Amino acid sequence: MLTPGKPLKPGAGADIAPSVLDSAVQDRDVLRDLARKAEQELMGVQMASMDELTLLPNRHGFEALARLGLEACQQLGKPATLLFFDLDDFKHINQLYGRAEGDNALKTFADVLRIAFRESDVIGRLGSDEFAALLTGASAVEVGAVRARLEEILDERNATVHRGYDIRFSVGQIEFDPTVYDSIVELLGEAEKVMGR
Repeated sequence: MLTPGKPLKPGAGADIAPSVLDSAVQDRDVLRDLARKAEQELMGVQMASMDELTLLPNRHGFEALARLGLEACQQLGKPATLLFFDLDDFKHINQLYGRAEGDNALKTFADVLRIAFRESDVIGRLGSDEFAALLTGASAVEVGAVRARLEEILDERNATVHRGYDIRFSVGQIEFDPTVYDSIVELLGEAEKVMGR
């Protein structure tokens, strides 16, 4: 009989060693399979939360990340502001230049948002030509300053790529007030109303 902490005598347990080794190998294989499956599930969740075209979080992913951002702001007593973006004349771009060019406009605007905002801000593509940014730790921002910064970056992009059109956008702003809005979904709904959707 094996006793924990007691050394084996030479030759003792020779008949059980292979089964112990086999068991360890099986355990390791099972753990590897579980780790592989967990990785695949995590990738599936990430893919389900990401917009394939722009590689930004989609509406589902944005809402999940923004909810976490709002919770953190509430716990820390910090403000948060939601910016809601809409590309101007997007349907016109699609109709006149084709869907592929419309996709390029969306990707360009997504890149501009990534450059313009901080890592702590949550940005996402909500659908079609609608984007959002949750600025954590920021009370009502000067929308004119945000617009000017984004337009400056867009002007550089528009000047380097001769497309026959310039990418332009509209932006609305809602400051998060936990006494008025219960969730990011309500905040987004209000932003869409402000933008006249």
